[in-house]
Amino acid sequence: MINQFRSLSPFNLLLLAAYTIFMRLAIFIHLPDPLSFEFLEPYAKLLIQIPITDSFSPAINIVLAMVITFVQALLFNRIINNHGLLAKPSYLPALLYVTGSSLFLQFLILSPPLICNFLLIWIMDKFLKIGKTTNAMMTMFDIGMIIALGTLIYFPFIVLLLMLWLSLLLYRSFNWREWIAGIIGFLTIFFFIAVFYYWNDKISQFYQIWKPLINKFPSALQINYNDYLVLIPIGVIIILATLQLRENFFRSFISTRKAFQMLFFMFVIAIISFYTKPDFRVYHFLLCVPPGAVLLAYYFSNAKKRWFYESLFAVLVCSIQYFLFV
Repeated sequence: MINQFRSLSPFNLLLLAAYTIFMRLAIFIHLPDPLSFEFLEPYAKLLIQIPITDSFSPAINIVLAMVITFVQALLFNRIINNHGLLAKPSYLPALLYVTGSSLFLQFLILSPPLICNFLLIWIMDKFLKIGKTTNAMMTMFDIGMIIALGTLIYFPFIVLLLMLWLSLLLYRSFNWREWIAGIIGFLTIFFFIAVFYYWNDKISQFYQIWKPLINKFPSALQINYNDYLVLIPIGVIIILATLQLRENFFRSFISTRKAFQMLFFMFVIAIISFYTKPDFRVYHFLLCVPPGAVLLAYYFSNAKKRWFYESLFAVLVCSIQYFLFV
């Protein structure tokens, strides 16, 4: 499987589509109860009216989520190949994106983080470009607006504002205009929302939007560790990828080194952002899939011993299927 996806053969598109369906067999065989899907946060619904999706049957919900994941995988694959983050262009990023998006049952249904991954992939592309531009002000402004749009869909997306400055530290020399451009872009969207709230005499509710930002980071979490045993193969691959990246670090292009550092920070921020959502669900961690899939793809792109990396990927897929069915 891995060796097949190391090429850009058009046949791999059919294989990827079949693989995406295969990774969702468990939820198709055992359809869940009727599912509700909130496309926007409550504070955005006053401004934008979206049809209620409770009318979707579980099957339609799952099929839509599958199609969205497949499209995202192709977009993600194109961006990673365009920026040359792997040894050579391939369909490995798409393969690992679909794999990462199938880890848990909650990843397989429509959810706000799944929609936000379109924006996250777009942001990744823009961050990877800022080191190649002479003036990054407009790019940072655009990223700020994209983060604001993501925040309307799923509030924890706001924590990605930290990436504005972390990326500038990695890629650019200090320019105060670039440092504030992203925040101005973010505030532009919320300025119009504030005006709308004011016109409707609900400005006090607008202030309530920001309260989750002062939530205390939880000191203890109730976790059923049996639900997360599927992460063991992922952890092994990440360790191997990190060792491989460390070995090749100073032989890589400077832009590639900075890209992986940026993706590492994005991965960490996506994880810790859950604290802004007291009732967060497992599907929150779909936000970790794009940056995480790059590291997984990096390992399989550079691994030498075919019997080992093919076996490791087979163990990963079998583990996911086992825990999805069980």
